[in-house]
Amino acid sequence: MINQENKSQNQNISPHNQLPLPPGNLGLPLIGETISFLSDPDFATKRQNKYGNVFKTNIFGSPTIMMIGAEANRFIFSSENQNFTIKWPESVSVLLGPASLSMQTGSIHQTRRKLLSQAFQPRALASYLPAMVEITNTYLQKWEGAGQLTWYPELRQYTFDVACKLLVGTDATNDSHFAELFEEWCLGLFTLPIRLPWTKFGKALKCRDQLLAKIEEIILQRQQQPSSEQDALGLLLNAKDEDGNSLSIDELKDQILTLLFAGHETLTSAISSFCLLLAQKPEILAAARKEQQQIICTSELTSENLKQMTYLDQILKEVLRVIPPVGGGFREVIQSCEFNGYRIPQGWSVLYQIGKTHQDETIYRDAQNFDPERFATDRYEDKSKPFSYVAFGGGMRECIGKEFARLEMKIFAALLLRGYEWELVAGQNLDLAMIPTPQPRDGLKVIFRSGFRNN
Repeated sequence: MINQENKSQNQNISPHNQLPLPPGNLGLPLIGETISFLSDPDFATKRQNKYGNVFKTNIFGSPTIMMIGAEANRFIFSSENQNFTIKWPESVSVLLGPASLSMQTGSIHQTRRKLLSQAFQPRALASYLPAMVEITNTYLQKWEGAGQLTWYPELRQYTFDVACKLLVGTDATNDSHFAELFEEWCLGLFTLPIRLPWTKFGKALKCRDQLLAKIEEIILQRQQQPSSEQDALGLLLNAKDEDGNSLSIDELKDQILTLLFAGHETLTSAISSFCLLLAQKPEILAAARKEQQQIICTSELTSENLKQMTYLDQILKEVLRVIPPVGGGFREVIQSCEFNGYRIPQGWSVLYQIGKTHQDETIYRDAQNFDPERFATDRYEDKSKPFSYVAFGGGMRECIGKEFARLEMKIFAALLLRGYEWELVAGQNLDLAMIPTPQPRDGLKVIFRSGFRNN
């Protein structure tokens, strides 16, 4: 193969050019299969059944190869910056911004990731715990007073409040316009990037400008105040890279907007999935409550308490396996390569699949069943093959805020289990809308009350 690559450039022969493209359908001109991808929750399943674990399609204006399974994940993650580089649909890359960590590549990405990770170190996370507990208790008491409610929009407000407080140091409850702008901006992600004022993307672009102006205002105010490291912004304002450079205001704005999105959108999905799944599994709910009763409950939830909640850890891990908040990740092919006998051409996109990986019956026994015990020490099903559990992605681009997300989910779940009951209102549509993140179509209507009966 090396000899072939060294043949004269005029012949332009690469060993990969001899291989077939994966099977599949590129769909309509320009838009390809984008509409089906956005509207059909079974898009990947149908094509996997027809073509196998590697197939071609055309979404978001780019010919794309979808690759499913642990081996595909390992191939993509281990070839970062060699065969692949990060690539998001244009709507996402424009709305997150060029300075966002999600868009950065190579050494800049590595440098910035190291700098931003300071906001998610164990010491920083420990300092966030009291505020997370306080905000969570405030919302739980509010919902108890409501009795019956549509929970998903409330959970969005809750996670946005936590994100604003701990990532930016602001109180979102005092600025409803900021929250409204953010919601409109979120709706433009994963849409066709049509820059007209009446489209979702066009509206989101306008909201991005207003959000960045507000974030800049917050940054400038904080720069005039005494240094504080009680939130991510405070840590980032003080952070310096190895050359002693700080983040510019323009870069800080994009990074903060990205952190707000990651700390809000995906977490809302994960928490609502926890509430939905446990409401449908009374025996698991009872076991989770029993664990809480066995842990010495002090007036405050502590890091030591949280470490004892091993069954809750298993439940939360299983929630993210069954309904991962992020469906997959895009990469651009920067060098033609081969996978499973197929040609992966330079210039195309690849999309690794999280949800389908988590349904692999060769790894997860009875994969359709919600079974937290699969992560118990005597089973550890996810350990049988590397990259078979990728709720937070993998490789050098694994989610930087995953420990923040785990902490918030665990605090929310523990306080909910300790003091409250919830049941699903009959007759609602519990099917999931998948874009931008999984959410119950009718908003998760529940009857909510304090206390729980011992089982």
